[in-house]
Amino acid sequence: MDLGLGGAAVLVSGGTKGMGRAAAECFAGEGARVAVLGRTPAALEATAQALRERGAADVVELPADLTDRGSVEDAFALVEQRWGELNVLVNAAGPVDVGIKRFEQLDDTEWQATFDIGTMSAVRCVRAALPLLRRADWARIVNVSAHSTKRQSPDIVAYTAAKAALTSLSKNLSLSLAPEGILVNTVSPGSFNSEGMKQYLRDLPPERNADPDDLNDVMRIMAEDFGHPAHLLRAGDPAEIGPVIAFVGSPLNSYMTGADVNVDGGSDFT
Repeated sequence: MDLGLGGAAVLVSGGTKGMGRAAAECFAGEGARVAVLGRTPAALEATAQALRERGAADVVELPADLTDRGSVEDAFALVEQRWGELNVLVNAAGPVDVGIKRFEQLDDTEWQATFDIGTMSAVRCVRAALPLLRRADWARIVNVSAHSTKRQSPDIVAYTAAKAALTSLSKNLSLSLAPEGILVNTVSPGSFNSEGMKQYLRDLPPERNADPDDLNDVMRIMAEDFGHPAHLLRAGDPAEIGPVIAFVGSPLNSYMTGADVNVDGGSDFT
């Protein structure tokens, strides 16, 4: 299916790993111009090479610190110089890893750090992107939230709160930007085998018999430790969410805004 993304200008923050990279690769495969914003030069370089191999019309590496407004604005200034417009902004950066902690175990610094990446990074990117999005013939914003905002776990309270704030922000933006034809949606992954989850399994004691590369094992541990089972009885691979983000961010999606799209392997929540 042609998503109409050939030549489109796309920026993915947090696009060097996991779901962000999966999305960037899908946009590249559709022939879009893709800019990737991340902190690590080596990861940016490796991602850029992969995007070129996938068929991206142009690739821009944007080293930036998402916790710093000036750094983010400098990155978007480079996009303005290169392309002069932006069709798609994807915010896929995840909150910092403060570990598996309950409310009483978290201090103010950990709360602030989680919200700084989990919510405020998207605020900074949207703020910087809006002038470029408004210049384009069509524009989409896709924020990657989390299914855990609907299915709570006391062990990831800061992460879930930051993602819930992102979902609320997206809904509000969809309302305010609709008159301009800028569509804003969230995509909420459920139990995916992210790099963070793989590391969590690696750190488990051997008696748990958890293979971090086995999606069935990953799902078993998620169900046991976080109470987040999926009807498909396995975790998702990050590559499975990239096409969803690409569709939501494409002109083929012409009438969906303010939506929160679950990609969770099946659950009792909508």
